[in-house]
Amino acid sequence: MKTDISFRFYARQDREACLNIFDDNCPEFFAPNERVDYADFLDSLPAEYEVSVLNGVIVGAYGLEGKEPEWRNLNWILISPKVQGIGIGSTFMNRVVSKGTAVNLTGIKIAASHLSAPFFAKYGALPIREIENGWGIGMHRIDMELTL
Repeated sequence: MKTDISFRFYARQDREACLNIFDDNCPEFFAPNERVDYADFLDSLPAEYEVSVLNGVIVGAYGLEGKEPEWRNLNWILISPKVQGIGIGSTFMNRVVSKGTAVNLTGIKIAASHLSAPFFAKYGALPIREIENGWGIGMHRIDMELTL
């Protein structure tokens, strides 16, 4: 499968596609109770949230947001399970790091789950705090930092 994906800023018409990707990743990577939070986040029309498009279909999304001069937060990164394993996650992370480096960030804060933390660790993110059941029952929160 081709991994040449494009990115564009999230628009209101992308809501259902993003929620479908969330649902496809639930309950494996997201706790079911997080869906309302994600829908509210999307409804706020976040300025720095991007969707990724592969062959005309939205296959993922992420946001690099925050107002701190040296740190940003990686928010709501998700990739369709239909395209996981072909390098799109690496494309996302390379884009996140490039954007952070371009604005001279010290690092990126990531609120992961115990299931997604190993993915971020591959890129050098280190755990700084763990909260048992932090995202919901059986879904532990791992706060991480990726120094640039």
